[in-house]
Amino acid sequence: MTTVRGVPLVTGATGFAGSHLLDRLLLSHERVAGWVHSDPRRSDRTPRVGWQQVDILDRDAVRRAIQDTQPSVIYHCAGLPHVAESWTDSGRALEVNALGTHHLLDAVRESSPHSRVIVAGSALVYRPSEAALREDSPLGPGDPYGLSKLAQEMLAMRADATVIATRPFNHIGPRQKASFSTASFARQIAEIENGRRDPVMLVGNLDSRRDLTDVRDTVRAYEALAARGIPGRIYNISSGQAHRIGDVLDRLIALARVPVRVTQDPARMRPSDNPVVLGDPSRIAADTGWKAEIPIEQTLEDLLAWWRTQVTS
Repeated sequence: MTTVRGVPLVTGATGFAGSHLLDRLLLSHERVAGWVHSDPRRSDRTPRVGWQQVDILDRDAVRRAIQDTQPSVIYHCAGLPHVAESWTDSGRALEVNALGTHHLLDAVRESSPHSRVIVAGSALVYRPSEAALREDSPLGPGDPYGLSKLAQEMLAMRADATVIATRPFNHIGPRQKASFSTASFARQIAEIENGRRDPVMLVGNLDSRRDLTDVRDTVRAYEALAARGIPGRIYNISSGQAHRIGDVLDRLIALARVPVRVTQDPARMRPSDNPVVLGDPSRIAADTGWKAEIPIEQTLEDLLAWWRTQVTS
């Protein structure tokens, strides 16, 4: 692992959004710093990244890493990302997402107060509503994950640092783990095509509607906020359009190279599942000019193409 000073830093740099953010930052920066928790394998493919193995829950390690790097901007993507897993270990979600963020912000305040910090939060901090959610809509997380992200956001908004908090809605695309619905659909199709499973897809609730944004648009929003966002403000990152999950599944099945059947799996139903999650992206559009650009058809094609490479590798 190497240290690079005065460059953008991505925490959770081998994760879903973090890895795409690294790709984007390397288009405009000669060097980028990346934190990993326990998996440095991506460093073999990206020599222009200064990698550091940092446990976000190790306060001293976080402080040392920030002091050594003195990053120009910090994109805080590290955390536990999955709602379903938070029901089985809610304490862990709160610890990593809230306490880890507290350690980071404390280190910035003490050692690198010039750094701008973009905190990747979640739209699941909102109270369920069928209307488009604005940044001033009522809050009321319905699951342990949303609660942990609300705690994270409250810490960010009280920090003695130049912080911008975000509420990204569902983002999807290549590299997403199959524990998320669209990635699960794509993986199952790829495995059926490859003969690794019977031609039957197992699915959960198909009637929920979700605001889906390509992950590459989402990380472009983080970059836009670092450049033009207003410190101390909270920003939705969303497409402004809700898609029925069953319709997304139909689009993926239409891309399949073999016939498939669909059956509902009770084990894939969440204890709490909002019928509609839709965001209003007006604020980020007004302050930065950002808007979602990649059509969902392209996202789904790229997602399925990526999973095809995974099941054959």
